[in-house]
Amino acid sequence: MSLPSPGELRRLAQSAATACAPRLVEAFRAEPDGLQLSTKRNTHDLVTVHDRATEDELVRLLGAAVPGSRFVGEEGGARGTDTGHDAGPLTSPGPLATSTPDRLEWIVDPIDGTANFAHGFAMFSISIAAAVDGEVVAGVVLDPVNGLEFSADDAGAYLNGERFGAACAGDAAAADAAVTPDESALNLVTSYPSAEALTVDGPVALERFGRLVDSYATVRRTVSGALELAYTAIGWADVTLGVDTNPWDVGVGQLLVRRAGGHYLGLFYDTHGPERRPAHLAPCYVAVAPGRTAPTAVRVLEETVAVRRAAGYTR
Repeated sequence: MSLPSPGELRRLAQSAATACAPRLVEAFRAEPDGLQLSTKRNTHDLVTVHDRATEDELVRLLGAAVPGSRFVGEEGGARGTDTGHDAGPLTSPGPLATSTPDRLEWIVDPIDGTANFAHGFAMFSISIAAAVDGEVVAGVVLDPVNGLEFSADDAGAYLNGERFGAACAGDAAAADAAVTPDESALNLVTSYPSAEALTVDGPVALERFGRLVDSYATVRRTVSGALELAYTAIGWADVTLGVDTNPWDVGVGQLLVRRAGGHYLGLFYDTHGPERRPAHLAPCYVAVAPGRTAPTAVRVLEETVAVRRAAGYTR
């Protein structure tokens, strides 16, 4: 059987995220003991009982909907195709249950922005990307507290089911006619420099951050990569800069930006030339909303990557 279409994969991702959302809404701002909060790599990298349980449920639901799927997630790492026989199916067309999608991989972040979730700050999401033959073709970023569902497939980008972006009727002409705003009028979101980046890059990281603060009207640190990119895709944020990200941080977001008509520059440490690897695998990026340019952010990213490349970084 053939693989589900990107549109079908988007709907499956939406259904899985929606099924898991009530648990997170109920747990949000609940008693701290219920979170079972712990750390992973360091005190800045938090995890709760809900991260693990939500990822397991997403794997169960998506694996039942499309048997044979592979998974990579922030909490569980890479998983094979055996998701068990008791998994309940999502609401989906019948043929999906008999397809053989050995080329399909789901990239899952059960709570993108765990630190925000744990501290009662309403800036977190469920992020699910569907990659076919290594390329992300569909996915969803669901903010369950604020009721925002960003999704994308081969046809475009959507907010709560409504198309948005330069590809929509009338938007392309408006974008062509619009005057590109000066960089000093834009707002930028970034988590650079993180504590880990300060250790690696030293004081120059703070100098780079200072250049961003000086160049843009506002610089925000929201610490939720998927929503930062979703906000950039729709134009609520103008620019996002990311360093040392993972596929589950950007899988859907980079697709949203591109489908909406924005620009996504992904950089790797181990190459100087044209990059042919999928964008969601790049550890560093600048994303720019439609109709904007961000030369300072691009220069800061290129400098950071160049120095690390010279130091032997190979990712």
